[in-house]
Amino acid sequence: MATTKADERALVIGNGPVGQTAALCLARWGIPVLVLDARAERDPIGSKALCQQRDVLDLWDACGAGRVATDGLTWSTARTFYQGQELFSYRIPDSGHSPLPPFVNISQAVTEDILDEAIATEPLIEVKWGHEVVGFESGAADGDDIVTVRCATAEGEVTEQGAYALLCGGSKGNPLREMLGVGFPGRTFDDAFLICDIEATLPGWEHERRFYFDPQWNPGRQVLIHPCPNGIYRIDWQVPEGFDLEAEQADGRLDTRIRQVIGDQDYRIDWVSVYRFHARSADRYRLGRLFLAGDLAHIVSPFGARGLNSGVPDTENAAWKVAYAMKGWAGPELLDSYAAERVAAAAENIDVTSHTMDFLVPQTPEQHARRKSILEAAKTDPSMVTEVDSGRLAEPFWYVESALTTPSASRPWPGRPPRGDAPAPVPGVILPDAPVSGGPAGITRVRQLARDGLLVLVGDAVDAAAVVEAMARAVPAGLPVRVVAFGDLGDEGKVAGSLQARPAEMWLVRPDAYTAAAVTSVAELTTAVRRVLGG
Repeated sequence: MATTKADERALVIGNGPVGQTAALCLARWGIPVLVLDARAERDPIGSKALCQQRDVLDLWDACGAGRVATDGLTWSTARTFYQGQELFSYRIPDSGHSPLPPFVNISQAVTEDILDEAIATEPLIEVKWGHEVVGFESGAADGDDIVTVRCATAEGEVTEQGAYALLCGGSKGNPLREMLGVGFPGRTFDDAFLICDIEATLPGWEHERRFYFDPQWNPGRQVLIHPCPNGIYRIDWQVPEGFDLEAEQADGRLDTRIRQVIGDQDYRIDWVSVYRFHARSADRYRLGRLFLAGDLAHIVSPFGARGLNSGVPDTENAAWKVAYAMKGWAGPELLDSYAAERVAAAAENIDVTSHTMDFLVPQTPEQHARRKSILEAAKTDPSMVTEVDSGRLAEPFWYVESALTTPSASRPWPGRPPRGDAPAPVPGVILPDAPVSGGPAGITRVRQLARDGLLVLVGDAVDAAAVVEAMARAVPAGLPVRVVAFGDLGDEGKVAGSLQARPAEMWLVRPDAYTAAAVTSVAELTTAVRRVLGG
């Protein structure tokens, strides 16, 4: 790493899960990476961002951190209660029958350890702790040909350089935004929430997320309970303004609060914290050669687990585009698409989570009355269940309006699917996954075909050899391309069925596993390829 030229490597600022993923994604493309973090070492934390969604697990598996999925606790059912009565439950949809679980719960500390193990095996990644970025000398302006940052260390100020930088400074990254003059408009909610990670035995709760409106043990407010590995449960209480954690711990009220949930049994507190929610998005996601990602770029309320599960896709989106630019496979237009795509994804997450918070924490008498009437009606009227908002769980964003996506007149986008439903199979949605048996060598899941370059899946009526020849002419030298017939995937037709693929169609898939086009002629396909590369 010491001999790598500055213009041949990328910088990652921040070594939390988003920054770790950024480094691993860049290294997968053969890009040397220097990771800088202001802390002296990794700090111990509780469950924090504990709920990891299937498509994030898929990316981590591609990066050598598949153990997050196997070490996490799998759950697929979400239950919602009101005053002790279950209103509804639903299972997480899977349009492609993926062998990966829909969600796992795992402490963020464990996730970081697993990602660290993957980084330790990657010779292209160097990590420097105790390097606090205190200024940018270049990189933020259009026309800069390199990124130069000044870092404060225990030995004094040093300078580090790279061709591009992914800024993953996390929820405490305000100093970075201020250095760059980036605003962070949005909303902060006044209500406080208490988190406790406890070790206990709760039979029947081990694989379900449970949400309680107005339970007798937190009247007028709500409680969320998530199971975690090793008998740990995370309990979130909405608590009144002015809540004093130290006072509750001292006089026994915290113990009473916990026992109202779990009953008279032994338990142990692993971690406890109080926090407030925010809904904010940076006014710029890209400044020249700098890309903001994760909580540095956007913060949303955690109901629905849309925080880390949107920060990780940020970094994959930026990483493949930066890698393609560094390898000469694409021009600046491709880099421009990062902000457009991820700003839209953040806006979707903020819209969904803000509506949830308005339902969970009504601010006016009218909002309180509306919520109560909906919850009361939902006790006996199943049609009212759709009005109850306990959080729409994280899902991949759909790039249907991206400049990189070729729209299909025969596959119009119907809009956001109902909660619990998979999106319509149109260009711009993520490729469904499915287990593979007897397909391409070394492949156990269809999605594993998608992250080495461009992928074209073709129907039975398509001349695959002609597609291979056309792709060889359409892409820059060295850019990997796969052309695979749906019938040769070895997935028993699951992906073709999920996409409702037609015999004459060719589906183009981006390096981040998102579909980009569904076309019926080689000419349309080559045009779609140029579009994906920013042409």
